[in-house]
Amino acid sequence: MSSAEDRPLRQDDLPGPESNPRLGLTGFVSETPAAALAPLGPEERAALERAVSLLAGRRLAVLTGAGLSTDSGIPDYRGPTSVPRNPMTYQQFVGDEVLRRRYWARNHVGWRHLRRADPNAGHAAVARLEQRGLLSGLITQNVDKLHSAAGSTRVIDLHGTFDRVVCLQCSSTFPRSRIAEILEGLNPGYLERESDAGDVAPDADADVDDTGDFVMAPCPVCGGMLKPDFVYFGENVPKDRVAEAYALVDGAEGLLVAGSSLTVMSGLRFVRHAFKAGKPVVIINRGWTRGDEFASLKIEAGVSEALTYLADELPDLPD
Repeated sequence: MSSAEDRPLRQDDLPGPESNPRLGLTGFVSETPAAALAPLGPEERAALERAVSLLAGRRLAVLTGAGLSTDSGIPDYRGPTSVPRNPMTYQQFVGDEVLRRRYWARNHVGWRHLRRADPNAGHAAVARLEQRGLLSGLITQNVDKLHSAAGSTRVIDLHGTFDRVVCLQCSSTFPRSRIAEILEGLNPGYLERESDAGDVAPDADADVDDTGDFVMAPCPVCGGMLKPDFVYFGENVPKDRVAEAYALVDGAEGLLVAGSSLTVMSGLRFVRHAFKAGKPVVIINRGWTRGDEFASLKIEAGVSEALTYLADELPDLPD
């Protein structure tokens, strides 16, 4: 693996302006979940028919990104209608107490948004592909746990999950619900006061400005600094998790990418790995992706619609 593949996620991996006062520190806004699958157009159907021909008879690895969760009301970074994003970096979180307090205050208000999000038809289609024995497994860059909620069982949460908190000093982990109870005790009445918060991010960063008097929770074990247990920009994906993901791709005969622009190396490296191994790579995403040059087939279509089609039309593997 090259040094470029090992480097931390960086904020300058993201396109667009460096800030936008409307957005949460992680740079997401809330959207309305899609009500139903849209009909496929002739070009989309033709491309998906080519995908079936290319992938039939192969066990697949699947890599998903934020574009898969937009139909659940969770916006992505870089879709065609996305606004500029300014995610918080790891260095900001650990190095600036004011920003860290602001983040935890906003997270305290907003984290329930992800608990209320439901899997969409795309998540269900991926679970169906696994249940039919067509997948070696699933790598997701999302932290929303909607794949697991939809029934997928072999899921590598590459960037962690929103529902756990880790201590940066003693490495203890805690359910986010337990930390919520502690924060409510330290900040009585805060939730009621900020109940009309605006936009909410998929990592639970709510659009709240009154954060100066918020009291952060220390680690219940050692009193150290707590952090949501997912990968920030400027932070490395754990090496054992990366190795597990590579093994999943190695155990497959093709790679299906759904809803990721592949802008950061944490996802792109698996596309490059499959390409170098001579395995077909099919990418479903509206708009350019950084992996287009490695794709055997690029499909411009709605992610939920395309995955549902593939789950319906791909044949069973031969005995």
